[in-house]
Parts: sequence; C-alpha cells; structure tokens
Amino acid sequence: MTGRKIKTTQAPTATATASTQIPSQARGWVSFVGSGPGDPDLLTVRAVELLREADVVVTELSEHADLVRTVLGLPEPKAVVDEDGKESVDDFGAPEFVDGGFGQDGQPLTHANRAKVVVKQARRGLNVVRLMNGDPFVFASGPEEAQACAKAGIGFEIVPGVSSATAVPAYAGVPLTNKTHREVSVVTCGDRVDWSRYADKGTLVLLSAVGSIGDIAKALIEAGRPATTPVAMTQTGTVTTQSTVTSTLERIAADARAAKIAPPAITVVGDVVNLRETLSWFETKPLFGWRVLVPRTKEQAASLTTRLRGFGATPEEVPTISVEPPRNPQQMDKAVRGLVEGRYEWIAFTSVNAVKAVREKFEEYGLDARAFSGLKIAAVGDKTAAAIAAWGLRADLVPSGEQSAAGLLADWPPYDDVLDPINRVFLPRADIATENLVAGLIDLGWECDDVTAYRTVRATPPPAPTRDAIKSGKFDAVVFTSSSTVRNLVGIAGKPHASTIIAVIGPATAKTAEEHGLRVDVMASSPSVEVLVDALADFGATRRADLLESGQPVTKPSDRKPSTRRRATTS
Repeated sequence: MTGRKIKTTQAPTATATASTQIPSQARGWVSFVGSGPGDPDLLTVRAVELLREADVVVTELSEHADLVRTVLGLPEPKAVVDEDGKESVDDFGAPEFVDGGFGQDGQPLTHANRAKVVVKQARRGLNVVRLMNGDPFVFASGPEEAQACAKAGIGFEIVPGVSSATAVPAYAGVPLTNKTHREVSVVTCGDRVDWSRYADKGTLVLLSAVGSIGDIAKALIEAGRPATTPVAMTQTGTVTTQSTVTSTLERIAADARAAKIAPPAITVVGDVVNLRETLSWFETKPLFGWRVLVPRTKEQAASLTTRLRGFGATPEEVPTISVEPPRNPQQMDKAVRGLVEGRYEWIAFTSVNAVKAVREKFEEYGLDARAFSGLKIAAVGDKTAAAIAAWGLRADLVPSGEQSAAGLLADWPPYDDVLDPINRVFLPRADIATENLVAGLIDLGWECDDVTAYRTVRATPPPAPTRDAIKSGKFDAVVFTSSSTVRNLVGIAGKPHASTIIAVIGPATAKTAEEHGLRVDVMASSPSVEVLVDALADFGATRRADLLESGQPVTKPSDRKPSTRRRATTS
C-alpha cells in the first residue's frame, strides 16, 4: 500500500486496564470502538478522531472498510503505475484493514481468535482501532478481547457505540419506554430461553429472533402474553434499506415471512409498538429508500449527496466529466505572469474548478495569494466565493441575484477610464464555456483575456451493472446539475428509463434534457444544488401523500414502470 506513514505513538491517556504490566509504546495501543448499527452518522466524535489516527483497523463486518472511508472522506483505492511500469495501489492515506470477522479458511473467527488478531496487530507497535458492531460492551466480544490485551500488557480504551437494541427501534419509531411503560428486557434468543420469565414484563427487545419468531411467539402466548400483543420486526435498521413489519404475537411469524424479513433484525414486543403509527420518522422521509443517480464525482457531489441522505435517499455518484489540464498550457502561463505583473484590473472565476486551476498554477510557480494584491476578484456564486476564501482571499463581486454568468454581468460595473487604471479582465475558464460572459464584458467596455484554464472531457463509462440499472429503471431519480451532465451521462451510459424521475437545476439544463428525449419532473427555482434536492424532496413528499390518500401502498418510482409520467409542477 502507498501513501501512509506508520505511526508508533502511544495513546496519551493512561486508560485503566486490568493488567499489572505497564503498557509500553512498543506494544502499541488498541481502541475498541463501537460503530453503531449501520448509519455512519451515529459514530461518536471520539470514534472518528481515533479512526483518523489509526494505523490499522480490525474490522468485524464486510462493510466496515467502506464505512471508514466514508467517515474519513476517502475515495476507493486505485491502481497506479509508476514511470517504470510498476503497478501499486494508492490507498489515499487510508489505514490498513485487517479482517477480524473471518479467518483465512473463510470461517467465522471465535472470540479467542479475534482477540489474537487484535493483540498481534498491537504488538507491531501500532495504533489499532478494533471496530465493532454496535457497542463493544453490549452483546459483543469486547470484554474478552480487552481482557486479552490486558493479559498481554497492551494498553486499550473503550469507546461506546450506539447499540442496535436501542437504535433500531428508535429508527423504526418505536420507543422502548414511555410514561406508562418503564420496564425493558433485552433477550438474545436461543434454545434455552425460559420465556415464562417474561410473561409479565413490559417491553421485550429480541435479538436474533427472525428464524425462531414463531416458536417464541407461541411460548410467550403460553406464558400468559395476550395473542394480540403488538410486535414490530425491523431489518437492516438505521440505513435506507430498513423495513419494518408490525403485527401481533399470533400473526408475526406469517407476516414476517410475507414481508421477507431477514437477519439482521430487531424485534420489539409490547404496547409501545402502537406508537409507531405516529412516531415513525425515518421510513416516512420523502425520498426514503430512493436510489438516486448523481452524475458527478464524489468530490463535486459532497453537499448534494449529504442532503439527499438527509431526506432518506441512497445517492450513487457516477462521474460523467473528467477535469484535465489544457492542451496548451502556455496561454495559462502567460496570463498568470500578466497577473503578477499588474496587467489586469479584474479576475473573474466562474467555477470552483477555475479557482483550483489557477491555484495549482500559482503553486507551480511558487506564488501565493499575495500576488492578488491590488486585483479585484469576481466570483460567479457563493460556492466559488467559498473556494476563493479557502485560499485566503475575498471576492469583491458576487452576484446579488441569479448566481450565473448573467447574474455576474448584471452587477458588473462598466469600465470607467477615470476610476479604472486598467481595462483588462482575466477570465480563466473551461474549454467549453459559452461566450456570453465575454461578450457582455466587452459591451461594458472591458477587454477580456478568455483563457482555457482546464478542459472538461467525457468520463469513462460506468460499470455494466450501473449502465443496466440506468437504462432499466432501477434508479428512482437522477439529478442533473448542468447541461453537460445530461449530455455526458446519455453519452456514456444511455438514457435513464421512463420511470426514473428527472430533476434539473435550471431552465438550460431542462432544455438539454428534453432535447435528449427526457421528460423533466422537477426543476429547482434557483440554480443551487440545495434547492434542487429540496425540490426533489417536495416531489417525493407530494407523491407519497397522493399514494396514501388514494389508499395505495407507498412505492418507489423503480417499483413500477408506467408508460407515461406526469410532469411535475414543483419548483
């Protein structure tokens, strides 16, 4: 692996262990970290901090490596080839991942063998994070593994996580207690449970009950629980594949089979289940479970995908554009030299990519933000202005109205030969930028150096399963943030299926979509990804309400393939 330095610093805290040995730096350090039941947002601040500092992460579930990369904002590893043709893997600074769930023979590791894996990694003198499902000390092997560390003289700490026993019912809208139900029992189901002990108990939380729920329900009824006692069974809780079936003790086995409930699942038995009807908040989100295609890179789509997840969607980024250096860098070199020499009165940034391109050129020349002294800076919108601010600069002009080239022109001052000592504007842009801004600035009396700072080229096609999902309607929606994303997605992957909801950022993008045979369902009222996602969520909420009002089950657009779709009036 490349791109990561091994750290050997001992954790600074003298967290108590049961060992009589003094933990040493050479023995490393282990942090037993609870990952929660699935939603990465449930990780604690301390957990994220330790993951950032980890040399090795010993995982428990196959999805733990992806969870760590998501939390740390790291892309997937990529194969790279050096100048000598030698291939290696760029892990982008990720920690080393060690499988603590299964051995080399493919069989699940016992608690003792997992402990050996953890101790072995710590003895390398490394900072080890043992990432555990839920909470390390609640229905987990944390105590046994921590005891092994103590016996080996290895220092450790425990970072509690959110237990699935409490989190999953909460995400299902089922409180375990309220003012009239104060007692809760959590039971790991097995062959030797004496269910008569729970005949008069309040709320029951059952773990690992899916396969034996029929026998459990029968035993509880025989022990004295009414057959009509409410039951809720929730699978894959806290993530957008979550589903819940509500029933009664006498019917739960049949209803769970009909709903195809499979492990992992949490079952709640008791009158508190009735509160789900009014307290269900997660599964009723406007885009809950929607698979949404985002034709942008992970870096570009960060705020958009975060907002989509907030509405319950599962966003999938498919890059349609690759940003490349200009074919002829001399033009950019000349413009940057002119900037340093005072050739320009203004520099106008029309995208974050333009800011990045100029900044990289500055770094190439050993320049910094001081070279902008005396130069006026314009930004096409707030995000571009934020990229400029991250460079330690402040935009002198940001459109007060529409955040676009037209909005920039509306606020741009005309050239005044008395007030403006120089009449020239540096405009670093993409190779496919329109001429409207240049023409408008010339009309205002300015001269423009319209310089290609970067090229936007069509990305490579996505994998075949993704292309098939796009064309066959397995995506519920696609959000287009520019005309180029429409053209390039259709070019590399084909047209989205007629059942897929099409959301666009503005009129120009809508026109391009329609030119490619797509019917636009949702259009943002202003050119902002936040407004675009909000508009899609409004569409989803309205659609959900219409289905409920007509007595139909709430489905996703991908669940059915109508021949026509209504045009949305949402804006």
